[in-house]
Amino acid sequence: MIGIVAKLKVQAGKESEFEKVFLNLRENVLANESGCKLYELYRSKDDRQTYVVMERYENDAAVDHHRKTDHFRAAGKQFQSILAGAPEVSLLDSIS
Repeated sequence: MIGIVAKLKVQAGKESEFEKVFLNLRENVLANESGCKLYELYRSKDDRQTYVVMERYENDAAVDHHRKTDHFRAAGKQFQSILAGAPEVSLLDSIS
Protein backbone atom coordinates (compact mmCIF):
# COMPACT_ATOMS: atom_id res chain seq x y z
CA MET A 1 0.00 0.00 0.00
CA ILE A 2 1.02 3.56 -0.70
CA GLY A 3 0.05 6.43 1.59
CA ILE A 4 -0.04 10.09 0.69
CA VAL A 5 -0.38 13.00 3.08
CA ALA A 6 -0.93 16.40 1.51
CA LYS A 7 -0.95 19.61 3.52
CA LEU A 8 -2.76 22.49 1.85
CA LYS A 9 -3.03 26.13 2.88
CA VAL A 10 -6.16 27.92 1.65
CA GLN A 11 -6.51 31.65 1.06
CA ALA A 12 -8.47 33.48 3.77
CA GLY A 13 -12.17 33.53 3.00
CA LYS A 14 -11.97 30.69 0.46
CA GLU A 15 -12.38 27.78 2.88
CA SER A 16 -15.97 26.97 1.83
CA GLU A 17 -15.06 27.10 -1.84
CA PHE A 18 -12.10 24.79 -1.24
CA GLU A 19 -14.22 22.30 0.70
CA LYS A 20 -16.87 22.26 -2.04
CA VAL A 21 -14.30 21.54 -4.77
CA PHE A 22 -12.57 18.91 -2.65
CA LEU A 23 -15.77 17.08 -1.69
CA ASN A 24 -16.73 16.87 -5.36
CA LEU A 25 -13.26 15.52 -6.16
CA ARG A 26 -13.52 13.00 -3.30
CA GLU A 27 -16.87 11.75 -4.62
CA ASN A 28 -15.35 11.18 -8.07
CA VAL A 29 -12.23 9.52 -6.69
CA LEU A 30 -14.15 7.05 -4.55
CA ALA A 31 -16.66 6.29 -7.32
CA ASN A 32 -14.15 5.83 -10.14
CA GLU A 33 -10.81 4.72 -8.70
CA SER A 34 -10.93 1.17 -7.37
CA GLY A 35 -7.24 1.38 -6.38
CA CYS A 36 -7.93 4.21 -3.95
CA LYS A 37 -8.80 2.88 -0.51
CA LEU A 38 -8.90 6.15 1.46
CA TYR A 39 -9.40 9.78 0.42
CA GLU A 40 -10.22 11.97 3.40
CA LEU A 41 -9.99 15.68 4.16
CA TYR A 42 -9.19 17.09 7.60
CA ARG A 43 -9.08 20.70 8.78
CA SER A 44 -6.60 21.93 11.36
CA LYS A 45 -8.04 22.91 14.73
CA ASP A 46 -5.15 25.37 15.21
CA ASP A 47 -5.17 27.07 11.79
CA ARG A 48 -8.55 27.00 10.05
CA GLN A 49 -6.94 27.75 6.66
CA THR A 50 -4.82 24.58 6.82
CA TYR A 51 -6.15 21.26 5.55
CA VAL A 52 -4.65 17.78 5.35
CA VAL A 53 -5.64 15.14 2.82
CA MET A 54 -4.95 11.51 3.74
CA GLU A 55 -4.89 9.05 0.86
CA ARG A 56 -4.24 5.33 0.56
CA TYR A 57 -3.71 3.40 -2.67
CA GLU A 58 -3.18 -0.27 -3.53
CA ASN A 59 0.07 0.42 -5.40
CA ASP A 60 2.08 2.91 -7.44
CA ALA A 61 -0.04 2.24 -10.51
CA ALA A 62 -3.16 3.37 -8.63
CA VAL A 63 -1.38 6.60 -7.61
CA ASP A 64 -0.34 7.21 -11.23
CA HIS A 65 -3.88 6.55 -12.41
CA HIS A 66 -5.28 9.00 -9.84
CA ARG A 67 -2.98 11.78 -11.00
CA LYS A 68 -4.02 11.30 -14.64
CA THR A 69 -7.79 11.34 -14.14
CA ASP A 70 -9.89 14.14 -15.58
CA HIS A 71 -11.52 14.83 -12.21
CA PHE A 72 -8.13 15.24 -10.47
CA ARG A 73 -6.82 17.56 -13.16
CA ALA A 74 -10.02 19.63 -13.19
CA ALA A 75 -9.92 20.06 -9.42
CA GLY A 76 -6.26 21.04 -9.62
CA LYS A 77 -7.15 23.88 -11.97
CA GLN A 78 -9.86 25.06 -9.59
CA PHE A 79 -7.50 24.89 -6.61
CA GLN A 80 -5.05 27.29 -8.30
CA SER A 81 -7.23 30.29 -7.42
CA ILE A 82 -8.05 28.97 -3.92
CA LEU A 83 -4.78 27.76 -2.43
CA ALA A 84 -2.24 30.05 -0.78
CA GLY A 85 0.77 28.22 -2.21
CA ALA A 86 1.82 24.79 -3.39
CA PRO A 87 0.69 21.75 -1.38
CA GLU A 88 3.25 19.90 0.75
CA VAL A 89 2.97 16.27 -0.36
CA SER A 90 4.57 13.23 1.32
CA LEU A 91 4.58 9.79 -0.34
CA LEU A 92 4.73 6.93 2.14
CA ASP A 93 5.26 3.16 1.99
CA SER A 94 2.97 1.12 4.22
CA ILE A 95 4.71 -0.90 6.93
CA SER A 96 1.66 -2.68 8.34
